[in-house]
Amino acid sequence: MELLPPAAPGAGPAPFPVHLHINAAQPGPPWPPVWRFFGCDEPNYAYMPNGQKLMRQLGALRPDQVFFRTHNLLNSGDGTPALKWGSTGVYREDEQGRPIYDWTILDRIFDTYRACRVRPYVEIGFMPRDLSTRPDPYQHNWHPGAPYEAIYTGWAHPPRDYGKWADLVYAWVQHCIERYGRAEVEQWYWQVWNEPNIGYWQGTRDEFLRLHDFAIHAVRRALPTARVGGPDVAGSGGRFMEAFLVHCLRGTNHATGRRGTPLDFVSFHAKGAPVFTNGHVRMGLHVHLRTIRDGFRLLNRFPELRDTPVILGESDPEGCAACQGPQLGYRNGTLYASYTAASFPRILELARRHQIRLEGVLTWAFTFENQPPFAGFRQLATDGIDLPVLNVFRMFSRMDGAELPVTSTAAAPLDDILEHGVRNEPDVAAVATLTTNALHVLLWHYHDDDLPGPSAHVHLTFRDLPEGWHQLRLTHLRIDHDHSNAYTEWLRMGQPNPITPEQRARLEAASALSEYEPARTLPVHQRQISIDFILPRQGVSFLTLSNDHS
Repeated sequence: MELLPPAAPGAGPAPFPVHLHINAAQPGPPWPPVWRFFGCDEPNYAYMPNGQKLMRQLGALRPDQVFFRTHNLLNSGDGTPALKWGSTGVYREDEQGRPIYDWTILDRIFDTYRACRVRPYVEIGFMPRDLSTRPDPYQHNWHPGAPYEAIYTGWAHPPRDYGKWADLVYAWVQHCIERYGRAEVEQWYWQVWNEPNIGYWQGTRDEFLRLHDFAIHAVRRALPTARVGGPDVAGSGGRFMEAFLVHCLRGTNHATGRRGTPLDFVSFHAKGAPVFTNGHVRMGLHVHLRTIRDGFRLLNRFPELRDTPVILGESDPEGCAACQGPQLGYRNGTLYASYTAASFPRILELARRHQIRLEGVLTWAFTFENQPPFAGFRQLATDGIDLPVLNVFRMFSRMDGAELPVTSTAAAPLDDILEHGVRNEPDVAAVATLTTNALHVLLWHYHDDDLPGPSAHVHLTFRDLPEGWHQLRLTHLRIDHDHSNAYTEWLRMGQPNPITPEQRARLEAASALSEYEPARTLPVHQRQISIDFILPRQGVSFLTLSNDHS
């Protein structure tokens, strides 16, 4: 695909003024770390060189609190990955139809997670070839540009024996307990299949409910304290989701004959809808947020779920990480970063509005092995080099403490974004937190259109700082055209492919989360402090003000 260089800063319209006010005397509840969930289609990438490198970085964001979800964990095959494909060869049958389990590749995947201080969000699926009611053709040969429906082959069909399906799940959970310990496996999430309301499931809705009940019952037989839920539907799920919830809460369990199926968390997916129009990418943040709103509204109709945790099991600017195309040209640069920074606080605002106990927002992006650098896939790193969006999660990981109220003269109201996106004026806003000895501020300048625009002249004021804070040390981290951005550096280098060791070192240095300005100490006057800086369009800043007792 043709790569469109991002707009570079330079002579242009004068910056427009933005005033932000943060009141440090009104701390609210802790800012929830919903960002610490990730996933991808291809499970075998996790233990490949660049996959391991990225997994270590994810685990380092918040050790043992980061979760990873992946498709294809039960697929038949030898573990050779391909786009939108993976396999473990965990299940086969002998000539008499007796099951044979082989945990080798599954262990390698989960061992990698745990070595990197990441925990599994276990997706129980898909169907092993020897269990599928329609096994052939089994492995697809999908590639970018091919019809998406081509991926729905033998792995997507129901089992020919639900008892054998349940026995496989039971044996898997038991094996995990033996390998990792009961206390560890109790921390994981377990859910069945992916997006069973679309082509990923080639059976009926009732057949999925049966599949789900047998799997969840098997998990709980092996580990009664396991954390189980679902159904990770595409979108808000509509009638499928409603039927699933009614069944789990009030229906007859297919595996036990008793009422109900355990539901420790509820999960659904939400995606945006970028387009390529008039020579540029236009994001669809409003589509993304509307789907989440619709899902929350549906859950609000079930009073039994008022205190049940909710996870957005995939939440992204669009729906196909392995696809390529001009409408996906936002991925390598700062637009993906600013979209991510702007969307998470609005998702949390929706959760508060609908009284949803939001536990996780899972970013379906990882990396793709053996692909050209900056190939246009939705990923966090490319060819072992971090993309700007990964630095947003590094910023998120530093957002400790109680949330503080923030007002901005250029913040786009949530209802306006839901109505038509960020299409007129840009959205310049922030979230802030307070700990015992520091203030943290994440601030973004976002617009749906990937076009040049004037920078924001930010005047940031903190009021009612804690008594005894007389001087504060400011550190200012930045993602923009020239900071924390390997993509623009790669373009400057002439788009090399392959990358030499010397070029790689230069790109890795450019990819690191970097300072916008040297750290400095600022005096506090009458429990107030103000900071001025320029924030370009699609830029993201992270400021820390530390109480300096020296």
